[in-house]
Amino acid sequence: MTAPPLLADGLLQSAARLPAKTAIIDETSSCTYEQLAEKSSRLAGYLAAHGIQPGDRVVIFLDNGWPCAAAVYGVLMAGGVFVLVNPQTKSEKLHFILADCGATALITDRHLANQYEQAVSGLDRLLLVVSVGTSGTSGVQGTSLMTADLHEVMSTGPLQSAPVPRSTSDLAALIYTSGSTGEPKGVMQTQGAMAFAVGSIIEYLQITAEDRILLVLPMAFDYGLYQVLMSVFLGATVVVERSFVFLGRVYEVMRKHKVTVLPGVPTIFSIMQASIAESDLAFPDVRIVTSTAAVLHPSLLPALATLFPNARIFKMYGLTECKRVSYLDPDLLADHPESVGIAIPGTTVCLRDRAGNPVPPGEPGILHVQGPHIMAGYWNRPEATARMLRTVPETGEVELVAQDWFTQDPDGLLYFVGRSDQIIKTRGEKVSPVEVENMLCQMDGISQAAVIGVPDQRLGEQILAYVVAAPDRSLAEGEVRRFCAARLENFMVPQKIIFLAELPRTGNNKIDKKLLLEWSV
Repeated sequence: MTAPPLLADGLLQSAARLPAKTAIIDETSSCTYEQLAEKSSRLAGYLAAHGIQPGDRVVIFLDNGWPCAAAVYGVLMAGGVFVLVNPQTKSEKLHFILADCGATALITDRHLANQYEQAVSGLDRLLLVVSVGTSGTSGVQGTSLMTADLHEVMSTGPLQSAPVPRSTSDLAALIYTSGSTGEPKGVMQTQGAMAFAVGSIIEYLQITAEDRILLVLPMAFDYGLYQVLMSVFLGATVVVERSFVFLGRVYEVMRKHKVTVLPGVPTIFSIMQASIAESDLAFPDVRIVTSTAAVLHPSLLPALATLFPNARIFKMYGLTECKRVSYLDPDLLADHPESVGIAIPGTTVCLRDRAGNPVPPGEPGILHVQGPHIMAGYWNRPEATARMLRTVPETGEVELVAQDWFTQDPDGLLYFVGRSDQIIKTRGEKVSPVEVENMLCQMDGISQAAVIGVPDQRLGEQILAYVVAAPDRSLAEGEVRRFCAARLENFMVPQKIIFLAELPRTGNNKIDKKLLLEWSV
């Protein structure tokens, strides 16, 4: 299936075709396609009337819900570039993202003021803060920024007659992802790349307008974002839950709304696995289960088959820089439980050695990806972009160098071997150990820190921190974890902290993380 070339067209077409159909159901309310299109259009008109130009970056710092989806489409209709930020993000990181992308507007919620009011300080390019629960134009405390209430804007703002004209090569989004340097990098995704990915994923999953998709993943996580983009394009319904913490409520929502599609990560499925021992749970309405972001351990498959007896289970692999790389046909899952499948429709993959030469079947190689879905690069990071994007001399095609090692069998099925960087994947999220280390070393009483990821069946990887206390200081694990919890997103807080007199070093005086990994086994 081919998606519209511009993302906003997906909403407008569904609103014209299915105006009264429910587009999104969240914890407090719902909206139809007609309402979603109107609210997005009014936000777009307001942004344009207050100085937001085509190509401007607009940061969306909201909880999951229909206002977040309307904000995405409102920014697109205004010709802007949306930048979704996880609402768990603390002020220091939010400030970095706002400054790094040169945001001209921030769309948020008043209950997050403790973070965003500090984050907007000293940002010359920022013109406007639109926040749920804020009214008037008095400005954010300590600044002269113009402010407005988001719901008021979406109800009474000036309707924009049509989306600002954009092309498929124009940026649609910056998706910030953790990097090995510790600073998040903005992945530049064009309108065409994102629209292509929407169509390709719909094609292999065979999602339809009749589906009801449960969204418990953050929309700031591209896996969560694409559930909304795909559903809106098709005219399906998204059922939004802000988290997976209260499993009983999630099950209740699944039954009530007869959910048919469940996107998840292994951590979620591990929690579900534990619940089936308590009762005879089953959800026969679910017909599609998808898993990515970490390895789906074969031991989880029996539980998924019990919970979702009529579901086709898709194992997938992807990275933010191209959204999705591969999927495994559910019919092959029993015979190839360790595989992540083949390239998604309309794309190709190749495994190469470090010199760029293709490797034969069965030999490990670095994954290279070609297709319309690969990123345009990292925002203001030419060196990092050059490391990830490679031009093939023979064809002139641009490849994404995933920096992950795979093998490929004679049938073309891919098998993940390992990563060549130090990024930790936990709870379906990417965590830079450098970022956690830098935060730990800001704590009074800590002189050195080293962070690693260790395998964990439920989390994917567990974050383990080795800490050296400053001379004459005594620290408790709980004290350090509370410090981290106040400054990092909850998925970045180390699950375990080990105190050492000193960190082991290699011959060239670098911290020996290989030895730390051996100690953790």
